Amino acid sequence: SQLPCFLFFQTRLYAAQAARKAEFSAAAEHVRFQPQDVQVTRLPSGLVIASLENYSPASKIGVFIKAGCRYETPDNQGVTHLLRLASSLVRFSALNFMHSRNFLCLCFSVTSSRENMTYTVDCLRGDIDTVMEYLINVTTAQEFRAWEVSELIPRVKVDKALAAQNTQLSVVESLHDAAYKNALCNSLYCPDHMVGNIHSEHLHQFVQNNFTSARMALVGLGVDHTVLKQVGEQFLNIRSGSGATGAKAQYRGGEVRLGSTSRLVHSAVVSQSAAAGTSEALAFGVLQHVLGAGPHVKRGSDTSNKLVQAVVKATADPFDVSAFNANYSDSGLFGIYTISQAAAVTDVIKAAVAQVKAVADGGVTAADLTRAKAQLKGQFLMSLETSEGLLEEMGTQALAKGSYCPPEEICKSIDNVTLTDVANAAKKFVSGKKSMASCGNLIKTPFLDEI
Repeated sequence: SQLPCFLFFQTRLYAAQAARKAEFSAAAEHVRFQPQDVQVTRLPSGLVIASLENYSPASKIGVFIKAGCRYETPDNQGVTHLLRLASSLVRFSALNFMHSRNFLCLCFSVTSSRENMTYTVDCLRGDIDTVMEYLINVTTAQEFRAWEVSELIPRVKVDKALAAQNTQLSVVESLHDAAYKNALCNSLYCPDHMVGNIHSEHLHQFVQNNFTSARMALVGLGVDHTVLKQVGEQFLNIRSGSGATGAKAQYRGGEVRLGSTSRLVHSAVVSQSAAAGTSEALAFGVLQHVLGAGPHVKRGSDTSNKLVQAVVKATADPFDVSAFNANYSDSGLFGIYTISQAAAVTDVIKAAVAQVKAVADGGVTAADLTRAKAQLKGQFLMSLETSEGLLEEMGTQALAKGSYCPPEEICKSIDNVTLTDVANAAKKFVSGKKSMASCGNLIKTPFLDEI
């Protein structure tokens, strides 16, 4: 759910830059902004404050909360989907205050994953006080009036319909459903049987159990750390405690098949891998780039993709194949993702799996490893080039560890991955219990026990 109000935002931003330039033009050569490092503070309540002062005239502030769909229960499945849509259901006083200030430069968005929910605002630096008041209301003072929640049902249906049209998203959602018994099997979207059955009391209860100080991180770019800390101490300590304890994800393995009339078949075959933040997870990340993570430029040929090279030898039909890698706080999935013609799907899948087996048997050179490390580091560092990517990385780390590891340290850890680590990761996929999800014309698509 996103509520963009870009009108006048760029105009005001440029005006602020021009004013700042004029103010310091007479002594510009004497103005030197000292580069700052990310600062992290954990308050006694458990709330984590993280900030980076980059001296930008525009600020970006986010509240990260351990309240993703993995924390849903059978009684409230789909509640996080409604929470995304209900982000504007705040106190009338907050909305009236925003209108009274003619606050047109605000860009507000709410996103969620299986692990976290994130509330983010963009504003001019001079409007931080106003933004923080609104952000605090959105995350701690939701009202969820019964008639307003019921009015969200049509939007839930539209979201689900749009998601169903995205074949890759449908396969990934089905893959998690097949792979896990609980927690991570929960969908990002409200299940069909729960549409219309999530009420205001479900939203209130979920927020009460999960939106607590110890499960939150307040993160800011272009804001002073002291200011952000004061806000956290004064306003985000409303709910103390650690909140509800989420169940540990239990991997089971399984298969989901979604038939359609499409001429293309999307298939994913995975095994359990490693939890995020571990050295083993980095090994799987390098393995993904050894095998091929997909083109790095639009319509790229991806000539270094070992999976592509292996499948080319097996079939001449058009296809797309890459390594799949997902890491969570207590588990992970690694495998292959293929898109091919219905008639060639068996050859494509088996050739891709065989290539992973070849890597497990030592079919990786030092040059392959060096290239894969460089690609993984490049992908990671490029993700930090945008304010959205940097805020996401800071918030994810602050929420998971209560600290921040600089990019230099992460790159050093990637450099420490060895050929043996990569081979062991591939062996874990080969020997592990498999999960599979497929969508398309499945007449010639092999079942999981046939791969």
